[in-house]
Amino acid sequence: MKIYHSPGSRSVRVIWLFEELGLPYELVQFKLGAPEMRSPDYLKVHPMGRVPALEDGSQTIFESGAIIQYVVAKYGDGALEPDVAFPEFGNYLQWLHYAEGMLMPQVNILVVETIFLSEERRNQVNIDRAMKLLNRMLVAVDAHMEGRDYLAGEFSAADIMTGHACSVSRRLGADVSELPNLSAYIDRVEARPALIAARAHND
Repeated sequence: MKIYHSPGSRSVRVIWLFEELGLPYELVQFKLGAPEMRSPDYLKVHPMGRVPALEDGSQTIFESGAIIQYVVAKYGDGALEPDVAFPEFGNYLQWLHYAEGMLMPQVNILVVETIFLSEERRNQVNIDRAMKLLNRMLVAVDAHMEGRDYLAGEFSAADIMTGHACSVSRRLGADVSELPNLSAYIDRVEARPALIAARAHND
C-alpha cells in the first residue's frame, strides 16, 4: 500500500497505524504545500491536494479517520478495534471521532494563525478563542482518562486518532499543567515505538 505523507501533518497517524500493525508500506513524501501536491496527477489521488492519502490497489482513500478505519477493518485481523460486544465499544467510537470532530478544528486554526501566517497577518482573537476551546476540550479527555491507560481499554485506533491530536495540542502550547491524567496519557502514546518510528519520517 502507498501512503502519501507530509512531515508535520496528521498523515503521521497513518504511518503510525502501519507501524503498530507491522504492515509494509510505500511512502510518498511531500513538503507541506509543495507545488507537486497541486499537480493534475496528485489531484487524482486527493482532489484537495492534501495529505494523507492511501492507495490500496484500485482503492484510494483521502481522509485520515477513514483510512484508519479501512486499514483496521481490512488488515487489522482484530487488532486495534474492540469487538462490538465489548463494553468499551461505544467509547472506542466516541474517541475515534473526537479528534476530528472537536480537537483538530481548533488545532487547525492555531497552526494557520501561528505557523503559516506572518506575524502581521495573525488574528489574536482567533488564536485566543481557539486555544480557549481547545483547552476546554482537553479537560474532557483528562476526565475520561482517570484510572485509564488508553481511551477504550487496550490501545486502539482511537488512541492513534485522539492521542495524536492531544499530542499536537500540547506541542502547540495547550495548557495541560493541571491535567495530570492527560499529561500522562500523552507521554504514554508518545513513548510508543510505532509512533517514534512514524515521526522519524518528519525529520
